[in-house]
Amino acid sequence: MRPLSKLFAIGLVSLVAACGGASDSAPSPLSKHFDDMHIARVPIDQQRAAIESVQSAYQVAKMENANAEAEENEAKQQLTVVKNDHKATKLAVDSAISNKKSAEGSADNNRINQAAKELHAAEALQKAGAARVKYYEAYTNWLKRHHRFTLENMYWREAQFELAKAQLAQKNNVSPKGVQYDWYPKQEAERNKRAASAKQKADGEKQKAAGAREAWLKQQGEADKESGRSSNMADPMAPKAAPAPMVTPASITPAAPAPAPSE
Repeated sequence: MRPLSKLFAIGLVSLVAACGGASDSAPSPLSKHFDDMHIARVPIDQQRAAIESVQSAYQVAKMENANAEAEENEAKQQLTVVKNDHKATKLAVDSAISNKKSAEGSADNNRINQAAKELHAAEALQKAGAARVKYYEAYTNWLKRHHRFTLENMYWREAQFELAKAQLAQKNNVSPKGVQYDWYPKQEAERNKRAASAKQKADGEKQKAAGAREAWLKQQGEADKESGRSSNMADPMAPKAAPAPMVTPASITPAAPAPAPSE
C-alpha cells in the first residue's frame, strides 16, 4: 500500500492538471530585453530594415490586447444583465400559472384557453432565457480566452522585437557586456509556442460559443412564435453588416454645366 503522503501528492497533481496547472498560468513579462543603446551606432537604414516591421507588429499587438480586455469586461457586464432577464422570465411563468389557476376557477373556457396559451408562451420564453444565459456564458468564456491569447501574442511580438535588435547588433559585431545572444532565439521560440497554444484554446472556446448561439437562436425563434412577437435581443456574435461604401469626390458624377444665358 502506498503511503498516504504519496497518494495525497498524486491527487494534488491530478487536481492541478485538471484545473489547467502551471502550463495554463498567465504569462509574465519578458525576462530578456536588448537595450536600444547597443544598436544606437548602427546606421538608421539598417535599423529600419531590421526592426521596423516587428516593432510595428508589437505595437499593433498591444492595441489588440487592450481591445480584448475591454471586450471581456463588457461581456461580463452583459452576462449579468442577461441573467437578470432570465430571472424575469421565471417570474412571468409564476404569474402565468397563477392566472391559469384563477381562470380554471371561473369555469370560462375562453379564459382558461387564453391562460393556458399565455402560460405556454411564458414557459417557452423561460427556456429561451436559459439558452441565452448559456450563450452569453460561452461567449464570455471565449472572450476571456481571446484576451489571454492577445496577451500571449503581445509578449511573442515583443520577443520578436528583442530578437531583431539582438540579431542586428550581432550582425554588426557589437558585443554588449553580460549579454548572451542565444537568450533571444530561445525566448522568442518559447513565446511563440505559448501564443500558438493560447490561440488554439481560444478557437475552441469560440466554437463552443457559436454552438451555444445556434441553440439559443433556435429556442428564441420558437419562443417568439409562441408569444406572437419578435424579441430583437442583442446578439454579440451576429455577423457584422458590411459598411456602406464611402462616397469620394472622384465617384461623384459632376453636374452638367448650366446653359449660357441667351442674349
